[in-house]
Amino acid sequence: MAQRNVLEKSRLCFNNNIIEVMRVSVRSGTTAGIKAGLSPEWPSGQGRSPAGERTTEPGAAARMLSEDVMICNISSSLKGVIVLLCCGWKSEGGTTPNLKSIVIGRCYNYITLINPTFRCDCEEVWRLFEEAVAPRSSCSVQEKDYQEMFSIMPQNSPCHQFLFWSKTRWTMEAYTTLMERVHTLEDTLVGYVFNQLVWCGHQQHTGGGFDFDSCPEWSTCPDHPVSSLWRQASQNFAETACGNITVLLNGSIHSAFNRDSMFGSVELNSLNPRMVEYVHLKVVSNLRGPFIESCSRGSIVDLIHILQTRGFRWTCTDNDLNLKMLQCIRDPQDASCQTCSSSLLQSRDSPPSGP
Repeated sequence: MAQRNVLEKSRLCFNNNIIEVMRVSVRSGTTAGIKAGLSPEWPSGQGRSPAGERTTEPGAAARMLSEDVMICNISSSLKGVIVLLCCGWKSEGGTTPNLKSIVIGRCYNYITLINPTFRCDCEEVWRLFEEAVAPRSSCSVQEKDYQEMFSIMPQNSPCHQFLFWSKTRWTMEAYTTLMERVHTLEDTLVGYVFNQLVWCGHQQHTGGGFDFDSCPEWSTCPDHPVSSLWRQASQNFAETACGNITVLLNGSIHSAFNRDSMFGSVELNSLNPRMVEYVHLKVVSNLRGPFIESCSRGSIVDLIHILQTRGFRWTCTDNDLNLKMLQCIRDPQDASCQTCSSSLLQSRDSPPSGP
């Protein structure tokens, strides 16, 4: 069982709700200790880290024996406990070590524990993936090379639950933890299996297998093996989007809507206005700014114009309360998070009294 040491406790008030925040250190000598970011007494669910690497990855707990975790008890309609891991792991350099074991292990984890209704041959997924990448040089893997693999990895998600995002990874990860009925590309089988992994063949010659020493940056070649997979996965995900969908955008950067991003270049073009009822844009800025773009300023205005031209119905929100609450959980000392009166805090702490 994981051992927890409380490092810091604080309380913030937000939207007339009291949120108690504990920052704890989790230490375990086994992968069972913090697998999925949860200890046995925490509510079930899927832990995620701000960096995007899911903590359910086989061996993740063994690599991260000490974690800073935020545990937030919320006294509001959003009942329960939010667990946000404050660090993550990401492969650097060449192909991710133990790539085969990770891909097959994640696949089995997904179809066994996360979505048991899925049927997929995980060994065949690896075989088709390896056939697409290993025989080719690092800059010559096209989207079509993954077609056979995608054909056995279904990507359908329920209508009204699609979430798209751009330059808002931490917010997306926290938001999907809070809102159970929200699905991103990373929640599909292919997204879960390949999330945050790196791979490539040898740059100098074909047929040499995976290069574990170095892989090129995405920007250095148009047919990068990683970007090609994600372009195809993003297209498939957007083409199946239906009902009301949500898009998270970063209001603290220039070009929050970027035509060169995966959302701007692939997903937006693949959305079908006959299948999508509403596009709900949510713009989130850092608590302390800068406040650069909004629903009425910057590139988001261009996005709204594109949606209108293509016949989509849309809404746009600059200050979504759920997103603001998640930011305050991460930084409870920020002045903008202290919105409750002292009387509410006192009443929360006062013992009950009789008539």
